Formats: sequence, C-alpha cells, structure tokens
Amino acid sequence: MNDKAKTLLFTIFVSVFFLSACSSIKENRETLYQTSTINALLEGVYDGEMTFEELKGKGDFGIGTFNALDGEMIALNGLFYQIKSNGLAYEVKVSEKTPFALVTFFDSDISLKVNAPLEIDEIEKLLDSLLPSKNLLYAVKIEGAFTYIKTRSVPKQEKPYPRLAEVVKHQSLFEFHDSTGTIVGFRLPDFIKGINVPRYHFHFITEERDRGGHVLTMTLKDVNIEIDKTNSMHIRLPDNEEFGSAGISKDNSYELEKIEK
Repeated sequence: MNDKAKTLLFTIFVSVFFLSACSSIKENRETLYQTSTINALLEGVYDGEMTFEELKGKGDFGIGTFNALDGEMIALNGLFYQIKSNGLAYEVKVSEKTPFALVTFFDSDISLKVNAPLEIDEIEKLLDSLLPSKNLLYAVKIEGAFTYIKTRSVPKQEKPYPRLAEVVKHQSLFEFHDSTGTIVGFRLPDFIKGINVPRYHFHFITEERDRGGHVLTMTLKDVNIEIDKTNSMHIRLPDNEEFGSAGISKDNSYELEKIEK
C-alpha cells in the first residue's frame, strides 16, 4: 500500500471514529438514565451503590433521593441539591450515594410562556396538550413565579428500613407563597409503572437554591415551561441482597398514587 492510500485509509478511519463518537454523545444526551426502580423504593430498598460523582456523568437535570432515604434530590444545570427534612437545600457531596434517581442532559424541544393562575391538574392537562405523543419520555422544567407551592421531604431512615408508605406518614410539609424558583420533573408513560412514577413527578427548588422538596401541589403565576423529548431510557439495577430479595413484581399503583399526592 502506497503512502497516498495509507493517508486516505487513515482519514476514513478518523472520520468514521469521529462520527461514531458524535453519535454516541448525542445518544447519551437523548437518554433518561435511571438507577433502581420505584417499586424497590416502595419496598424499602433505600441503599444503592451509585455515587453522585458517577451520576453527574449521566445527566445535568433530574430528581431522586439519597441512601437511607435522606431527603429529596434535585439536579438543575449540572448542580445537585439535597432537600432534607427541614426543607433546606444543601449541595450534594460527590461521594454520597443514591438508591433511586432519574437524570438526563436537558435540551429543550418545546417551550411555552404561561402567566395564568393554573393549578396542578390544569398544568398537567396543559403539558399533555403540548406533547407529540403520550407514549414517549419527557423531562419538564417550569421556571419563574408561583402563587403557591406545597412540598414535602422525609427524614433519614434507620435499618431495618420501613416501607415508603410508612415513611411518608412522618413527612415534613412546606408551603411557598409568591415564590420564584424552578420545578424539575418528568412525564413518563402509563406503561412505566413499577419502574418509575407514571405521568408526572415534580421536585421544586427556590431561585436562591436554599429550599424546596417533592411537589404535592402548585399554582402557577408567571412561568416559562420547557420540555425535553426523548425515546430512550437506560436502567441500572442494584446488585445487592436487598434489591435481589425485594418483592418488587406486584402492582403498587394505588399505594404509589397516594404517596405521590
């Protein structure tokens, strides 16, 4: 093979490698990455192996919790926060671990400005009307001013861990009146039950990034809504005894609905 042919072959190889790498990067940005399942969390599987240092490589936007169920997690613009049972937000140490989280790299596909006093049921109907299909996966960001938001967080648990339905009986509730901040959440199809929360699941953090929690209800005032559509999801299951022996195959839909709302 002469030098010209070698140069041409090398150029083709580099081009193919570059295009493949670019395709892989784009695919990763268009994927929801999840660790464990919602049914495992319902059954009290509160310890996972994934650190937040690793999770940050999977997405810059998302929600979840912490080992021992130590509060609510919210990821926004690449920063991860922990809303503890006192309602205050703390930046997450990369060495901490999560038993359940869902993240993605947020790239807006749909946007809408809203300045009307919509309550949570009306908000969900509005969001549904913007979606090209209810069978795909969506990350949802709502940023701006809210007339009212009610959130919750839960205290750190001790072993033997109780089921989630028992934990939320002791949840801390927080109310925000005329507050500004960001709602981070997802809209997942109904067929996702058992794996994650079907339909909508939201967490909130204030503009000052100092308070927040899992959203129970809200009323909009003047916000910008952005939606990131994807058709790909990667799930990493824990490889530990607690997850392996948990009874996670049953239908917990009714119990989950009560816990979420």
